[in-house]
Amino acid sequence: MKEMDRRDFLKSALAALPMLRLNWDLFPQAKQPRPDGKDFDAVVIGSGLGGLSCAAAFARQGYKAIVLEQHSQAGGYATTFNRPGGFSFDASLHSTSVGERQGVRNLIAGFPEITEVEFVPHRVLYRAIYPDFDIRVPQRNVQAYIDLLIKHFPGEKEGIIGLFEDMNGLLRDINKYQEAAGRVDMSRFPQDFPVLFKTYNKTWAGVIDPWIKDPKLKGIISSLWGYFGLPPSKLSCFYYALPLMGYLSQGGYYPKGKSRAISQAFVKIIKAKGGQVELSTPVEKILVKDGAAYGVVTSQGKRITGRVIVSNANGYDTFHSLVEDQAALKDYLTRLDQYSISLSSFQVFLGLKKDLVKDVGVKDSEIFFEPDYDPEAAYARALAADVEAGGFGLTVYDNLYEGYSPQGKNTLNFMILQGYDHWKKYEEDYRKGNKAEYKKEKERMAGILIEKAEKALLPGLREAIEVKEIGTPLTNWRYTRNYRGAIYGWDQTVNNSGASRVPHRTPIRNLFLAGAWTSPGHGYGAVIPSGLQCFAAIMEEWT
Repeated sequence: MKEMDRRDFLKSALAALPMLRLNWDLFPQAKQPRPDGKDFDAVVIGSGLGGLSCAAAFARQGYKAIVLEQHSQAGGYATTFNRPGGFSFDASLHSTSVGERQGVRNLIAGFPEITEVEFVPHRVLYRAIYPDFDIRVPQRNVQAYIDLLIKHFPGEKEGIIGLFEDMNGLLRDINKYQEAAGRVDMSRFPQDFPVLFKTYNKTWAGVIDPWIKDPKLKGIISSLWGYFGLPPSKLSCFYYALPLMGYLSQGGYYPKGKSRAISQAFVKIIKAKGGQVELSTPVEKILVKDGAAYGVVTSQGKRITGRVIVSNANGYDTFHSLVEDQAALKDYLTRLDQYSISLSSFQVFLGLKKDLVKDVGVKDSEIFFEPDYDPEAAYARALAADVEAGGFGLTVYDNLYEGYSPQGKNTLNFMILQGYDHWKKYEEDYRKGNKAEYKKEKERMAGILIEKAEKALLPGLREAIEVKEIGTPLTNWRYTRNYRGAIYGWDQTVNNSGASRVPHRTPIRNLFLAGAWTSPGHGYGAVIPSGLQCFAAIMEEWT
């Protein structure tokens, strides 16, 4: 890449970074009545956290917003479901990072009025079990983690220190750029922002490989790759190094009231400010005239117009199904169709009739069990739905706070990443309600995971089960309508991350994107800022 091209790329890349600070006073307040006579200022398709965040931003500034959700619950993956025996299962959340306000971890980025959601810390950030190592990563103590790695791999001390200095340098460079508010001499960029300059177009493998030689250590440091859906050879370094450092330094937390507490806090803001959240209301069409979106049609045939349309639905179907003017999207679709769709997930939700966790002495809340040290092989197994040879992630919710489960019981979640292709043969029958063969297959896979966990961590697990639910990629599609049951949107590859990430603006005027399929990407800590970024992009056009 030519030097000037590189600088231009960096300039746009930095413009796409998540907002770290938000000053609501800079955004306009709504003018009433609406200047164009539309039903709403903003029509938001989908109530994932990105959509709710965006709608709440409109509502708090006095704009009239409506959220249309196809499911019977708001929240997308941030939902819960109840089962007999007093069990309440979280659909997705295991751990996230949050801010602190007056000594309490309840700060949801951008929304100072949300004070009712309290987050509790993981005592140990996470535990990673390998054939030769059992690593407990300290909560909010990066240096202690570095020391732990050096203790196990003393010959790699220089590389470990160098790698973490690079990751700290990357974070420092980004903070420095944002503090400069864009007033940067790009001709001096390599000198003023050295780590950012040398890493911006690299994969995570491209960052870690020069520093770390031992493949076991590489695997251990890359143990959270599953949070991001790609192995080191494919994953953008931005979307591993930055979240990793944030997670190590800020810690992992879980909300009392489960993930539903977060989504309901947004619903509360929207409704309190005069907005609406309509459930069981699928959108079937985005209305477009003269190249501009102006409304939607629901499955009930109702037309709802808006000054702006925000899609928090999956990006693939937004443009392949909801927008009818495919000719206007030809070049855009050519670009989108080059991107790979993220993996889905396979989950086993268990309610135990006894406190097995206490009986066997498991004290950790977030545990990863790995049969080897190779993320590339693990990714290949996930694509092939090879449960037999793979590992698993286990969340022990009762080690987060007392009272999570009914007295004397336990709530567990097993989760693995999984490709969609294995389940395509069941898709047609599944959609018709013919699920006999599908159920056999998911029970088979669940049995394998339960047996692995019983041998590795929880002897007596099978006999302790009172309630069992199993979620597959088809389950993800059913409840979220995410294309191929994706949990992370488009993959965070180098060509679709940072500046290259599919932007909030689209070729259709007045049609914007919010959530995991757009910038900055997936994860609770990214989709909420995504909604705010989308709102800010719209405000830029309205002012």
